[in-house]
Amino acid sequence: MGLPDLVAAARAGDRRATARLITVVENQGTGSAESAELAGLTKGGDALIVGITGSPGVGKSTLVSALIAAWREQDLRVGVLAVDPSSPFSGGAILGDRVRMADHALDPGVYIRSVATRGHLGGLAATTGAGVRLLEGLGFDVVIVETVGVGQAEVEIASLADTTLLLLAPGMGDGIQAVKAGVVEIADVYVVNKADRPGADGAVRDLRAMMSLVRREPGEWRQPICTTVASEAKGIDDLVAAIAKHRDWLSEGDHLADKRRRRAAAEIRARVDAALRERFRVTDELAAAVANGETDVASAARSVLGDTG
Repeated sequence: MGLPDLVAAARAGDRRATARLITVVENQGTGSAESAELAGLTKGGDALIVGITGSPGVGKSTLVSALIAAWREQDLRVGVLAVDPSSPFSGGAILGDRVRMADHALDPGVYIRSVATRGHLGGLAATTGAGVRLLEGLGFDVVIVETVGVGQAEVEIASLADTTLLLLAPGMGDGIQAVKAGVVEIADVYVVNKADRPGADGAVRDLRAMMSLVRREPGEWRQPICTTVASEAKGIDDLVAAIAKHRDWLSEGDHLADKRRRRAAAEIRARVDAALRERFRVTDELAAAVANGETDVASAARSVLGDTG
């Protein structure tokens, strides 16, 4: 089956076809002729792109499952890219997230894919952006990206998602994390999950105290704080409403278009950087020459670039 037929089948709800197209993106990257043809066939779409990040153990996958159920009640098609750590043996994704989302495995309106990081830092895989555009172009109404959960440096999701949720949980040191720079600063909506546990009120207070220190211009978005018990679907309706409110704010003026332009620019730069690294490889012999003192780093770099002057 050719790419046009696969795209048509995927748009009609064939999850096997969607899986094959995602595999094309993952295995071919975004620089092959096949990937270029696929991009042309699936351009367009206007999905709500939601990023979900937070430390391991805060309940990201459980929350994703609850959000899927809420959006399916609105008859929206939902695609999920759950970024997992790579297996040290096969290089593939460790499928923990898909196991926790098994309630939606038979729903034809839901597509869930575990994506291996394959060594990429920042909480995402190198091809996550292309995967998001593919699902959007296949007609999904909502695309959720769940990051691998690597900690405070996990900020790449903010450049990919329209709305980024940061999950915290009581009793995990998140009250201290709330006053530190890093991943906390990228959130559009804060979510204190497992809010039935002791310490939830304290986590909310810490977030409010942090937000009170941030100066905002008139009309600037002010992040809401939602409390949820995802395992019992409590607070999910309020969270969905907060996400919708942020999308409405983005749609005012040029916020959404500007964010997507910046996302495209970041992806182009990342692709250019990868192509340059591939073209200008540093050989083991050259590295050994620098390590042995036979040449210096600057001269070695000029030789890689083909400039010996």
